[in-house]
Amino acid sequence: MAVHLWIAQLNPTVGSLKANAQALLAAVQQIRRQHPLDLLITSELALCGYPPKDLLLNRYFVEAMQVELHHLAAALPPQVAVLVGTVLPNPTAGVKGEKPLYNGAALLQGGQVQQVFTKQLLPTYDVFDECRYFAPGTTKNLFTLTTASDQLRIGVTICEDLWNNEEFWGQRHYQQNPVAELVAEGAELIVNLSASPYCVGKPKLRQALITHTVQQYGCPLIYANQVGGNDDLIFDGSSLAVNRQGQIVSQAKGFQEDLLALRWEGGDLQPTAIAPAASSEPEEIWQALVLGVRDYVRKCGFQRVVIGLSGGIDSALVAAIATAALGNQQVLGVLMPSPYSSDHSVIDAKDLAANLGIATQILPIAPLMQAYQEVLAPLFAGTPSGVAEENIQARIRGTLLMAIANKFGHLLISTGNKSELAVGYCTLYGDMNGGLAAIADVPKTRVYELCHWLNQQAAQGYPIPNLTITGSVVIPPPHPH
Repeated sequence: MAVHLWIAQLNPTVGSLKANAQALLAAVQQIRRQHPLDLLITSELALCGYPPKDLLLNRYFVEAMQVELHHLAAALPPQVAVLVGTVLPNPTAGVKGEKPLYNGAALLQGGQVQQVFTKQLLPTYDVFDECRYFAPGTTKNLFTLTTASDQLRIGVTICEDLWNNEEFWGQRHYQQNPVAELVAEGAELIVNLSASPYCVGKPKLRQALITHTVQQYGCPLIYANQVGGNDDLIFDGSSLAVNRQGQIVSQAKGFQEDLLALRWEGGDLQPTAIAPAASSEPEEIWQALVLGVRDYVRKCGFQRVVIGLSGGIDSALVAAIATAALGNQQVLGVLMPSPYSSDHSVIDAKDLAANLGIATQILPIAPLMQAYQEVLAPLFAGTPSGVAEENIQARIRGTLLMAIANKFGHLLISTGNKSELAVGYCTLYGDMNGGLAAIADVPKTRVYELCHWLNQQAAQGYPIPNLTITGSVVIPPPHPH
């Protein structure tokens, strides 16, 4: 007989305890309407969302999380087990001088918290600073899942606990290896609750690490990852299950919520469903950027966005991302031609807006530039024209865009790319204005690559005008006969 396991790859909002708990409960109810369910596995800190950062310094927030955890346990069907990522209090913090919290997981069943597990390895590199909030766990993270037909000894790891494989990396980053310890303690299956942020190539790297770990220890592994955008981080999901031979037998969708069915039978994980992954790097990056913009807008409570359209490639890409994320009715493009604007830049911006189906507003800024020059003329008299005068144009545009955003409650999305930001080729209080820099981590070469890829996906015409990409008229290649 089979044991029916599921991964809840959900998109939590950081701090929204009740909403996150309700999403978990809804996932259980949705599964049970059509399928058997013995154990549901969530991502890391699924109850509060990852990363909660300094919310964890607020004791009332932590207390509210414990209350919500017990409410969730009481609301679940008693026969269903749920392994949920949550913050746990450290009872020895005052005695030993440790941090007051654990990054942990709780096993909920029968209306109660049956058992808790704590994260052993706390990352303090890159975007992580977990030692600021958490004490390292010291418990043996094992439990026995008992069903009507079977008993299964499961070892619990949380995100970084999986990443200290000396054989895979060629060096050891921590003294402990939680996976090796759990296998030595008799775990038949390892589960990993994760919140692993996306970067280019990260899904493939995780797959390589997981399959190597399974082959090294001969123990199947379930990897449940968070999905969604939280401020500057994007989580791609891509949860998966690997059988004893190191084969991926189940995989969730990337960059969207998913409920993934798993089946344990005959002492191993059996094949279920494998969602198709992105077919190329540009597609993967595009999906990440669209998700990041959509979630930032939604989770911050905005409805519409405004973007300055210059006719250039950066603003064109940002407008395309915003349209894909929110729909064309929620995007306003603003054209602000100056005496230095070329005819084709205005035409390209209009063509782009027409291709995307977004509304536009034209605000000529020549009178404002003249007014600035007249006001500053007495003070600037006798000085050569330079950076100060050049930046006025960008700052006028930034001020107008912020005025529109403030007036109508829109979110202003800025359009600078990583290459510009790295070398300072942008104007403070000008084109850097905005609440979200959608492509701030995308180098200029990637911007071109993404635009070419996007145009190749278009069924009719080019969403981004040729002139925007090339700066000269390009005749499209003939369609094959």
